[in-house]
Amino acid sequence: MAKDELQQHLDKGRFGAARINPDEQRKYLGTFRERCFVSMTMREMRNRQDREHLLTEIQKYPEGKLLINGSVDEQAQRDFIALASKNSVDFTIVNDATIDSEDSIGLLLVTDHAVNEEIIDIEEKYSQEKNADQEAPKEKKSFFGRLFD
Repeated sequence: MAKDELQQHLDKGRFGAARINPDEQRKYLGTFRERCFVSMTMREMRNRQDREHLLTEIQKYPEGKLLINGSVDEQAQRDFIALASKNSVDFTIVNDATIDSEDSIGLLLVTDHAVNEEIIDIEEKYSQEKNADQEAPKEKKSFFGRLFD
């Protein structure tokens, strides 16, 4: 081995393999953003309606896997583990993740390949669907329909 290769080999053994985009992987519980179907912050994990939306996403993507932040309180972990078990979804508790604030990611529904979802935040995703339903164009009535209505 050349000296550079030897040094790289020693560094790899000492520090582990080099990671691509380590800040992104740290934020997204050890995975990449493009592999995420949906995310929930700590605050959203306590919201019952967001949990129902998560269940909808789990049913939409049965190949998904839940990543649960290990810093989440134990009761919330138990609730989401039970949800995953009930719906036959694999899950992993990521223990090296941290929580900086209520807006830190607490849970992700991910896959092992890129899916490139444009919006992954659960509240943002479902608020847009609700807005799209409200903005649906109303059927125009004909002149005679309006006249005799």
